[in-house]
Amino acid sequence: MGTAGRSVRESLLDAAAGLLVERGYRGVRMQDVAAAAGVSRQTVYNEFGDKWGLAQAVVIRDNERYLDGIDAVLSEHDDLYSAVTAAVLFTLEMSADDQLKKAVLTGAGGDELLPLLTTQAEPVLFTASARIAEHALRHWPHLDGEALTEVADAAVRLTMSHIMLPSGPPEMFARFVARMVTRYLAVAGPPAGGNEAEDGGGSAPCQ
Repeated sequence: MGTAGRSVRESLLDAAAGLLVERGYRGVRMQDVAAAAGVSRQTVYNEFGDKWGLAQAVVIRDNERYLDGIDAVLSEHDDLYSAVTAAVLFTLEMSADDQLKKAVLTGAGGDELLPLLTTQAEPVLFTASARIAEHALRHWPHLDGEALTEVADAAVRLTMSHIMLPSGPPEMFARFVARMVTRYLAVAGPPAGGNEAEDGGGSAPCQ
């Protein structure tokens, strides 16, 4: 059983997340996670299958928490351009402060975990794209659902790429993604008097 009202799974995920940040993937053993959560090693294997399954579950939970924040950010804006800009900036700010993502991208053992956010990131990317598209359709039901799903996926992949290899100031990049999304969907772009002139209008951010 978990402690303080938490389930065994949540206790294990908390323990694993802390150890991944502290030691990196290579330094984490299933028995260490079990000991930190106060359960048997077999319990960890029963819940997640293997260490890779445990690491994937940690990253997916972290992503779900991030998506809850995205929902809140999108809800604060009435026009799609402003909503996308704010969502991208929120993502970049969260990633800068996210110790787990730092461990995945740059910490010890990062080479093993990096596929969770890149080449083998389909569960994470699919969840992010789907949640963003669903939220946008609830807020702007007139949008083309298929086109929105396509461009949401592209925006998520582009933003993840920027996190790993920044291509310009966060504000400039966020406005670039917002232009891409609104132009693809053929909806209104930046409001009059915005800052488009200072970041090159329709150009992509510098590489």
